[in-house]
Amino acid sequence: MRHPEIMAKAQEEVRQGCKGKKTIEEVDIQNLKYLKMVIQETLRLHPPLPLIPRSSRENRQVNGHMIPEKSRVLVNFWAIGRDPEYWDDPEILKPERFEHKSVDYLGTQSEYIPFGTGKRMCPGVTFGQASVELSLAHLIYHFDWRFPNGMKPNDLDMDEGFGITAGRKTSLCLIGIPYHAYD
Repeated sequence: MRHPEIMAKAQEEVRQGCKGKKTIEEVDIQNLKYLKMVIQETLRLHPPLPLIPRSSRENRQVNGHMIPEKSRVLVNFWAIGRDPEYWDDPEILKPERFEHKSVDYLGTQSEYIPFGTGKRMCPGVTFGQASVELSLAHLIYHFDWRFPNGMKPNDLDMDEGFGITAGRKTSLCLIGIPYHAYD
């Protein structure tokens, strides 16, 4: 909603790819490349769990600092997704950055780990990915979205609340206008 040009592009892709259908099936999602890039970029900027606690298994030197065995450390996924060493314009929402970048949700690239990595990776990553893709595709296929009361895109507060998960600090209130692509 904060980037109407990105919304329009994603909505166009979904509406063209699923034209004439009353419902979107999981098989339809496979061809929605831009929608997937939007979700990847959103997870880069807003990982579901911004800080993950871990314990060191051995004494380890990191950037000149000794981390003793059994120390509690926090891995900052939020900061990794905004690291300018890995991401050009890291604070800017640019789904196209994933067009030619081979990253996945499996934690194989250290610069993109919204669901963690290794044996403690989120066990629900596949379910979560499918749920978000299908839900978002339905929302932008069946509705045109508007802000209430003359609100503008830059008025949208994107601050995250404090907690173990990174939910919105304030509720998102929008007006959904039904769109009937199958009429």
